[in-house]
Amino acid sequence: MTSKSFSFQLNPPTEQSARLGQIRCPHGTVDTPVFMPVGTVGTVKGLTVDQVESTGATMILGNTYHLALRPGSKLVEKLGGLHKFTGWQGPILTDSGGFQVFSLSKINKVTEEAATFQSHIDGAKLELTPEESIRIQERLGSDVAMVLDHVVALPSERKLVEEAMERSTRWAARCLDAASREQQAKFAIVQGGLDVSLRRRSSEGLTALPFDGYAVGGLSVGEPPAEMYRVIEATTPFLPRDKPRYLMGVGRPIDLLEGIARGIDMFDCVMPTRNGRNALAFTWNGTVRLRNAKHAEDPRPLDENCPCLACKHSRSYLRHLFNAKEMLGPILLTHHNLTFYQLVMQEARKQIAAGTFDDWLSRQRGVIDEPER
Repeated sequence: MTSKSFSFQLNPPTEQSARLGQIRCPHGTVDTPVFMPVGTVGTVKGLTVDQVESTGATMILGNTYHLALRPGSKLVEKLGGLHKFTGWQGPILTDSGGFQVFSLSKINKVTEEAATFQSHIDGAKLELTPEESIRIQERLGSDVAMVLDHVVALPSERKLVEEAMERSTRWAARCLDAASREQQAKFAIVQGGLDVSLRRRSSEGLTALPFDGYAVGGLSVGEPPAEMYRVIEATTPFLPRDKPRYLMGVGRPIDLLEGIARGIDMFDCVMPTRNGRNALAFTWNGTVRLRNAKHAEDPRPLDENCPCLACKHSRSYLRHLFNAKEMLGPILLTHHNLTFYQLVMQEARKQIAAGTFDDWLSRQRGVIDEPER
């Protein structure tokens, strides 16, 4: 059952891999390629919703597992849904809890029926079935709900990867059967590790079902970037051209651009916020580690053309804030990194429209992904 309140249009339809599109959903319109800041527990760490919006973000992400534990999906529903609860009025995508099957593997057990967690907060038991994952997301009221999938670390034995892929396909069908909220779009998640034949089987199984979009999951979990790019390039041809493609949990600015070059439309990652809290800034000239002594007397902003809150100040001042353990330092650098990611997306869309994306990408390689010289 596809959503009647969700649509995706390629603008214009094109045969090139990098593509422009537009998502329409109940809480607004999103131009793609798009990067979604991660608001795991209903907040993008350190920023108000107004500050998040000022970065240029149009869509954010929340997490089923974490919100189910605290404050609870029934409470969020009672208070009007995640949009009203948080104050963010744009589109929201909710992850299903599948990534926590991987990231919290020490406190969960996976069977055919469910992923059962021991809460990392108080030890309470949480049984997350595909059906319950969808019910939680329907209570949260997100625009896009992800299916529950089984994510495994890479590298892993082929048998383990194959079993997780097949389970993910069965769970996806159960999620679709459980869905009752027509205005909420449902995205499936392709699994299969680094094995292209498994990725193809996963894609064929999922595209036979009426989903609104398709994600490439289970990457950026330990494999080298070159392997990730190889798998993305091999997987996207098996996905429908007329539906959005979402690369989950990725990544560095260069990873986003490499994904776009291979036909990806949507991204999310904690990298800009997590690194911002730890004094690392992303710029067009590479990464800047503000704790380095060379910035102690540097009067320059991180980027003279960046409109973010941090770039109103010198590198010297930003470094001082971190050294003094002032909370303003992580706030400012989080705002900068999220603004920079949106600027990267804006420029990518501009280059795609001009037909110059590939040449532009080749000039970014070895620059924005390396330490600033």
